[in-house]
Amino acid sequence: MIQGIPASAGIAIGNAYRLEQHSLAVVRREIADPGAEQARFQAAVDRAASQIAALVERAKETAGPEQAAIFEAHGMMLADPELQSAVAALIASEKVNAEYALKTVMDQYIDLIGQAESDYLKERAADLRDVAGRVTAALQGVPYQTLSGINDPVILVADDLLPSETAQLDRSKVLGIVTALGGPTSHTAIMARTFGLPAVVGAAEAPALIRSGDPLIVDGAAGRVIVQPAPEEREAYAAARARFLEERAQLAALKNAPAVTRDGHPVELAANIGGPKEVPLALEHGATAIGLFRTEFLYMDQASAPSEEQQFKAYQSVLAQMGERPVIVRTLDIGGDKQLPYLPIGAELNPFLGYRALRLCLDRRDLFKTQLRAIYRASVHGNLRIMFPMVSGVEELRAAKAVAAEVREELAAAGIPFRPDVPLGIMIEIPAAALISDLLAQEADFFSIGTNDLIQYSLAVDRTNQKVAALYNPFHPGVLRLLKLTVDNAHRAGKWVGLCGETGGDPRLIPVLVGLGLDELSMNAGALPAAKKRLRELDFKACAEHARHALGLATAAEIEAYLAESIR
Repeated sequence: MIQGIPASAGIAIGNAYRLEQHSLAVVRREIADPGAEQARFQAAVDRAASQIAALVERAKETAGPEQAAIFEAHGMMLADPELQSAVAALIASEKVNAEYALKTVMDQYIDLIGQAESDYLKERAADLRDVAGRVTAALQGVPYQTLSGINDPVILVADDLLPSETAQLDRSKVLGIVTALGGPTSHTAIMARTFGLPAVVGAAEAPALIRSGDPLIVDGAAGRVIVQPAPEEREAYAAARARFLEERAQLAALKNAPAVTRDGHPVELAANIGGPKEVPLALEHGATAIGLFRTEFLYMDQASAPSEEQQFKAYQSVLAQMGERPVIVRTLDIGGDKQLPYLPIGAELNPFLGYRALRLCLDRRDLFKTQLRAIYRASVHGNLRIMFPMVSGVEELRAAKAVAAEVREELAAAGIPFRPDVPLGIMIEIPAAALISDLLAQEADFFSIGTNDLIQYSLAVDRTNQKVAALYNPFHPGVLRLLKLTVDNAHRAGKWVGLCGETGGDPRLIPVLVGLGLDELSMNAGALPAAKKRLRELDFKACAEHARHALGLATAAEIEAYLAESIR
């Protein structure tokens, strides 16, 4: 058995197909005419750009906007003037061939993002390799990365899959995917979830232990790959696969059903996303809103800060896909566990309590105003709301609102269209903010409770530290009381309040969250179908009574046991 990282739930049973991948050889050559070599490089860039444009259109037709967005990002990388200038400069200064100059520059970019702490950013190295490979193939006059030889349905096994390779997959011939590299946010994982293919990534031993034709079982939810399964294992997993498919069909049938309790109380079920390419999956799972657009992933997706125009296109794309459905855009939340190689913050003894999120933005007004300009420009394309993270008091909120007012004045003076009435809300994720939520509710248009950090800060528990991670408990009475206080203060002020932490998609917690009176629960898209099923099984009045009782209990264990016993 090989253990990897769960990437896409489901069970695949079939034979392996080992994808042999070969990179194009690049050698250093001296050239006599740098100008001619630069022209050769530019011609190859133009050919590659045409190929990528064709891939965008093909992906829109066959795979949907999520996959198309990947290749649109490739086009933006290729068009980056800094990249092209760096290659041209290296050709001129060292009089080397274009292939070598391109490889040298791209290797520098890949090394740079490889130093980032963010797994998401590290996984974007595959995009850079893909773009570099396409231009190199154009320089050498050879076809780029073709998948052939798959005639029957198989389980695809590879070191990794580049986006251009996933675009070529015939989904009718792929039962599941196993890769040695990648993580839950890699393109392979995203593609597998989009297409509903069971997938395991980060299975480092797979290429060495699996040969073409080997019988396999892939358990995408557990991140498990079984090679040469015994007959009883095949039988057990076949039964589990049938149950999984039946359950998935039942949940899919609820996609367009209203998100209401049995007694008719509505609760908006929204999705958390990191960019435009995740919207189709959210809609597929029945999201009626985007409760959290984590804009920091736009900054992590490249080697330099995104321009106003790049950001505007991303926000516009999300709004266009969502139509009139609400979209909450959280301003840049960098710091803590999310670092940028081009924005050095410096070592901090406790980065989660340091220079991050709104604190950084209020200090770096250039970054903040660029982002707000892009967001406001996009506001005319949909139902947009802006949310500020890590607000600890009224002073910070007022400061952020003042910067937003400056941006609105500048856009108006320039005659640039925008919606002046975009609601400005805040995340409640610092205990002090929850405690003064009555004061904050007088100045914010809405609240969204970020339980991931609120629990961590209120219980003084680093959830990444295994020695104390068990103390991180959303059922803790102190946490539930902070939630109750925040909801009550928001509603007294006539303000809407949602929740966008991981707890929002936990079926065990949904009854008490509904009972506390939250107007919205936002979660990972994959959790939406089960959350809706659970919501529609509940009675709101009963949930409210159970929540009141739970708030009087002394321990997390007592609360969890009471809710499990009382709410079926």
